[in-house]
Amino acid sequence: MPKKLVIVCLLNFLVAALMGLALRYTFIDAIGFNYRFLTHAHSHVAMLGWVYLMLYTLIVHYFIPDKKPIYNKLFWITQASVIGMMLSFPFQGYAAISITFSTLHIFCSYYFVRLAWKNHKTDSVVSQYTLKAALIFMVVSTIGVWCLGPAVGLLGQASAFYQIAIQFFLHFQFNGWFLIAVLAVFFHLLKIKDSLVFQKFFKTLIAGTILTFALPVQWYAPHKALLYINAIGIILQVASLFYFLKLIQQNVKQFLNRQSKLIIILYYFSLFCFSLKIILQTFSIIPEFSQVVVNNRNFVIGFIHLMMLGLISGFLFSFILKPKKTKQSKELSIGVYSFLIGFVLTELILLVQGCYFYFGIGFIPNYYTLLFFFSTLLPLGLLFILIHFIKTKNHEKQASKTP
Repeated sequence: MPKKLVIVCLLNFLVAALMGLALRYTFIDAIGFNYRFLTHAHSHVAMLGWVYLMLYTLIVHYFIPDKKPIYNKLFWITQASVIGMMLSFPFQGYAAISITFSTLHIFCSYYFVRLAWKNHKTDSVVSQYTLKAALIFMVVSTIGVWCLGPAVGLLGQASAFYQIAIQFFLHFQFNGWFLIAVLAVFFHLLKIKDSLVFQKFFKTLIAGTILTFALPVQWYAPHKALLYINAIGIILQVASLFYFLKLIQQNVKQFLNRQSKLIIILYYFSLFCFSLKIILQTFSIIPEFSQVVVNNRNFVIGFIHLMMLGLISGFLFSFILKPKKTKQSKELSIGVYSFLIGFVLTELILLVQGCYFYFGIGFIPNYYTLLFFFSTLLPLGLLFILIHFIKTKNHEKQASKTP
């Protein structure tokens, strides 16, 4: 896997993490940036600069044997659109320049889907099904983006149509494109073969992903039928978790026996976050609980970070680290542990504060200071991981020059 591209993705993630840290600091003191604008920049760079481009790199590496120059060119054009969003969103939010770069990213993603669909090669039915499903969800999710303009023009940003369009994009990006693409790589590495268990897992996961979109629709356009649709989706997702654990139980042990301790920790951490995500979603069957969650910002941010930092990023880190049973560098160990500890501590404090709000207790003493302090561990961890990759790349470059 080209380390140069991995380094670029990690740099994007570091910038997104620093933006997130700045957002946390705004509750302590002013920083001179519009909070909403910086939030847009943080989310776009994290999703499109880190997760999207890392998945792009992994898909090309594992599933496309004929690596034509177009894939490298398309990567850098997409990265240029990320830099454009990185520099424009903090100063203007959604405006002409940022929308132009966002649109460029979408068109780049469409072209990537066309290339990957046409040129991927795999003998595995499992890899083919999951990869194609992920690519379809990526394209489908962008329908939500194209609906934003008409929604604003016809009904305004406060309308249910506008909010549902945003939720449509986020739901199928996170639960469709990101999650299933990660699973496609995971199954490829584990060499999972087609079976009745996989077919059941795949069907329940896809159906559950589609039906659970009823929940965010219910938030903005309440209807009793949506609660029942979401309940069916949740039951299917619980079934998919059962089939998933059954599917990987044999292969995952053999696979992890060949990995370093750090990678084993990352895999178990990611699998735990995957299970926790579905367990937490199960509680949304209770209407009162789902309403509490959507009205409590701490719970919303905590769940988004569980998906982005725990589940998705945990898997991505495990994919890009050295897969052999060798001693990892100090920088890498410090980086991974710092990131994981920072994630766990920030999730815990968000959860506790959310519970404080729910029970009317008020604020945790020094809440914002503690949240900011724990959050520093995330970019710090990424910095050490980045240093590890830069050092590794330089060592390999020097080794290649040595006769």
